[in-house]
Amino acid sequence: MAYIFTHATVLDGTADMEPRPNATVVVNDEGRIAAIGAAEEIVPPANAQEIDLKGAYLVPGLVNLHVHLCGSGKPTSAAGDLIDKVVGNPIGMWYLRRIIKKHAQQQLASGVTTVRSVGDPGFADVDVRDAINAGKYQGPRLLTSGVGVTVPNGHGAGLFAHIAKTPEQAREIVREILLVEGNARKCDLVKLFITGGVFDAEKEGEPGVLRMSPEIAAAAVDEAHKLGMATAAHIESAEGVRVGLEAGVDTIEHGADLTPELIALFKENGVGRSSSLTCTVSPALPFVELDPEKTHSTEIQKVNGNIVYEGIVHAAQAALEAGIPVGLGTDSACPYVTHYDMWREVVYFERIVGAPRKLALHTATLGNARILGLGDETGSIEVGKAADLIVLDENPLENLEALRQVKMVMARGKLVSGLSVKHLPELDRELDAFLPR
Repeated sequence: MAYIFTHATVLDGTADMEPRPNATVVVNDEGRIAAIGAAEEIVPPANAQEIDLKGAYLVPGLVNLHVHLCGSGKPTSAAGDLIDKVVGNPIGMWYLRRIIKKHAQQQLASGVTTVRSVGDPGFADVDVRDAINAGKYQGPRLLTSGVGVTVPNGHGAGLFAHIAKTPEQAREIVREILLVEGNARKCDLVKLFITGGVFDAEKEGEPGVLRMSPEIAAAAVDEAHKLGMATAAHIESAEGVRVGLEAGVDTIEHGADLTPELIALFKENGVGRSSSLTCTVSPALPFVELDPEKTHSTEIQKVNGNIVYEGIVHAAQAALEAGIPVGLGTDSACPYVTHYDMWREVVYFERIVGAPRKLALHTATLGNARILGLGDETGSIEVGKAADLIVLDENPLENLEALRQVKMVMARGKLVSGLSVKHLPELDRELDAFLPR
């Protein structure tokens, strides 16, 4: 079906975007933006459904670079044990797919039209992606890493990642696990877990301990690139950033304090590619603001959580100053990170990292899409692109919290219906209490 949006104030998602009031936007029956302009300049398609926005803001759908779809964001200390039991039987896998579907749809209902899943058990995210693409149910454009690559006792071992003990085993995981027979791609990218994290740190003051050797990291990245697949790496220390960049990782997830040497590596890493940084303030901030019993963490983990938080913020600031591409992701499923709060990450990027408001909105849309290699497909309101659109009552360039209340969502030219955000009221209240103003 074709649509024509009238009397819209368009914010197109480009770096220099300015409100375009009283604009008309045509979406053709192939789900693409066919025309943008003044009403008198537009010839609407026959039988197009008109949607009068009455001055509301038409904005590109948000892009979330870092999501785990298996969890809800409710704090728990038993997720790993539970997931082990779920993945171990067919009924459990059916349930896991159902959960991942629900959470993907929560992302969509909140205005996120493109999601990158960076580690979920049992390749259940792949199954959900394929079901969405087949039209079995509504969902966002979903890029999946399935189960990634880690090392013995590494982050995500047995949960989000298969274990490689040698460089050749890492190559085998990339080839045999991430691809199906006939060299068809099973996953869209390869996720590596190069360092530990807050919850598996053993000593106070030492989060993000290097777990994966440079040789294993380099082998996994090299094999992925040979297959034409991008790589993303969980990294929460400067040493881990160095190992990841020297291996040629495409996106550093989380990050840490950046030295001039690391900044240089970002611009041309070990395989001659330009790498980017994914900023994820959302999972780190609760460690700073909440008591350990709230986040189900120890005092040691709280201390380390503060270190990781400062590292993420400082890394994003340094990367922006150096002209390194910075993207945004929520790390949804971590404690106190829901699947409907991408707007918070955008607000944190402005108010904590210090990004200009226009840059924050651009980053969450076209900037993120470009990092994914989808900048020609989505991320902005331009003729020829997929109609991934959200409607807001208020101008996000005046207050990014306008993204919290999404009035309408269109994904790939189809209006989203029958979906709504299912709030977790207690978490909302606690997160709102320390929302930067």
